[in-house]
Amino acid sequence: MTIQDEKVVSLTYTLTVDGEVKDQANEENPLEFIYGLGYLLPKFEEYLKGKQVGDTFEFDLSPKEGYGVYDEQAVVELPKHIFEVDGKIQEQLLFPGSVIPMMNQAGGVIPGKVLEVSDDSVKMDFNHDLAGKELHFTGKVVGIRDATEKELTEGLHGERACSHDCSSCSGGCSN
Repeated sequence: MTIQDEKVVSLTYTLTVDGEVKDQANEENPLEFIYGLGYLLPKFEEYLKGKQVGDTFEFDLSPKEGYGVYDEQAVVELPKHIFEVDGKIQEQLLFPGSVIPMMNQAGGVIPGKVLEVSDDSVKMDFNHDLAGKELHFTGKVVGIRDATEKELTEGLHGERACSHDCSSCSGGCSN
C-alpha cells in the first residue's frame, strides 16, 4: 500500500531548524494523519506521496513552503487595557515569551507571543514561531491503512465532528 489520498499514515520524524531539533515523533508515538485532507503543510505531504511502509524520507522546506516568511507587520503594539478581565489587567500573562491566544478580526484565535511590556502597551508577535525558517525533516513511514468513512467524516481524532445539527454540512465541518 502506498501513501495517497484518504489513507491514514503513521510516521516518525525529526524536525530540525538551524541545527536544533524542534519537534519529533517516534515509533511508540508516531504522527498519524489522513493524507490529502490538509492536516499538514502541503509540500510536506507532497514529499510523502507514493511512499510505502519502511520507506525513509529526508527533505527541506523553504520558509514559503513551511510557515511563511517572517512578516514585520505581524509585530504589533497593543494597548495594555485590552488584557483586562473584570476590570483588572492580567499581569501574570504579560511577560516576554508568554504566548497568549488572541482573537483576530475574523473571530479566529491566533497565538501571539509577548515581546515587550511597558506601562501602557504590550508588543506582540503574531508570526508562527517557525516563520522565516528553513525546515529540515527526516523520518520513516511506519504505517498506512485505509481511512474509515467515520474518520473521513469526523477526522482521525474527531476534530472534524460537528457540535450542532450537521444536516447542512454533511457531518464534516468546523462550525
